[in-house]
Amino acid sequence: MSTHAHTQFEEGNSGYVTYFKDKGKLAIPPAKHLAIVTCMDARIDVVAQLGLKEGDAHIIRNAGGSAKDSVRSLIISQRLLGTREIAVFHHTNCGMQTFTTPQLREKLKASAEESNSEKVGAAADAIQFLEFSDLDKSVKEEVEFVKTHPLILKETEVTGWVYHVESGKVRRVV
Repeated sequence: MSTHAHTQFEEGNSGYVTYFKDKGKLAIPPAKHLAIVTCMDARIDVVAQLGLKEGDAHIIRNAGGSAKDSVRSLIISQRLLGTREIAVFHHTNCGMQTFTTPQLREKLKASAEESNSEKVGAAADAIQFLEFSDLDKSVKEEVEFVKTHPLILKETEVTGWVYHVESGKVRRVV
């Protein structure tokens, strides 16, 4: 039987605490006034790949790096914590390119217990999973969404990027 990951949290944290030093004194607003929207993919280490350090940027993660899924966080980041730049990152070999919303909805409905199938079906139908097939097109659409959103500050610098999981390189799209 495999060990649950959470059983190793305290042990893993002890090494981090050794090097923590004065990070507890970092300001709440990010030092670079930057918010990054990226995917939740476990292969992505945003701070390392961009040469950032703790305290430099807000990192907002979700499936596919969707700006549409990140609006609440972006508004708080800008209006309460002073970010003035947003970078949207997608990545190669993303799981969001492997399915469609109708396929996932059907999978959810098929796995529902009979007693709960109506609720599961309604809940599944209410979600747009925001999958995409064309990586660069999706980045451009996400950037345009952010730039035109009425609650995002108009003077915000918004850029769009692709992270290549195969090489570790980033490429600017917008």
